[in-house]
Amino acid sequence: MWIALTILAAFMQSWRNAFQSELSQHVKVSGVTLARFIWAGPIAAIYLLSLYQLQPSSIPTFGYQFYGFVMGAALMQILATGLMVKLFQLKNFAVGAGLAKSEALVAAILGVLFFGTSLSLLGWLGVIIGAVAVMLLSTQRGVKRLSLNTIVIGIGSGVAFAFTSLWVREASLLLITDPSLSDPIPFTHRAAWVLVSVIGLQTLILVSYLGLKDRMTLLALWQRPKLTLLISVCSCIASIGWFSAMSLQAVPYVKTLGQIEVFFTLLISAFWLKQKIKINEFLGFILIAVAAILVMWS
Repeated sequence: MWIALTILAAFMQSWRNAFQSELSQHVKVSGVTLARFIWAGPIAAIYLLSLYQLQPSSIPTFGYQFYGFVMGAALMQILATGLMVKLFQLKNFAVGAGLAKSEALVAAILGVLFFGTSLSLLGWLGVIIGAVAVMLLSTQRGVKRLSLNTIVIGIGSGVAFAFTSLWVREASLLLITDPSLSDPIPFTHRAAWVLVSVIGLQTLILVSYLGLKDRMTLLALWQRPKLTLLISVCSCIASIGWFSAMSLQAVPYVKTLGQIEVFFTLLISAFWLKQKIKINEFLGFILIAVAAILVMWS
């Protein structure tokens, strides 16, 4: 189940990134970041209600620790998305998305050090091979022009995404039923509660900020309703996949398998954004496939 959810998330995220890359040519970073969340909140709320209609369950118990993880994840995802959009403006689409995928290796290190994550030898091997593959693919297109600024922003985006994923998983694991009830809350419901909480907070923060500081950016989004809606829909579906998968499996495994997003990203770059794919990039494809197999095997 976590494998299928991760593949769905990677596919939808690659399209979300492509649409964000296009929008970033016309709208400021803050506006492109908001486009990810602005319609995703209502969609996530409908999804949560649908889950309870299809499979009635208990309402989870929320505590201060849960809200702390949600707030941390919400802020980190805003930062990560903003940095990635900045990458799209500095380099081409594939380079920006590729550098941000340093998230998997960072999540593995942080998870082991601070979150009690345990990885097998095969798991570590898969994570490292995946990181090498992503770097090969992301630098093939412009290694000679890859500036220190681009690398720092890319790694910063990866670190912020890693914290987002780790805190999302912790928030999901914290959701428990009333002690007097015996039925556990399904992982789908727990993930949906976290998703609604995180997206709701992100939307409130960004709309409030832009409403006070930059109303022209809100107007720019209003003038591009189709692209904004596409970004939100793809983002919400991808988040449902990521959040659900991370409720079932450790973040480093999910994010390493999720690097198959690079396959989808390069295909979109070639056939939709009309960016050329070089033959030697297939080495990166093979390494990602090996990393995915090792992670699933472990």
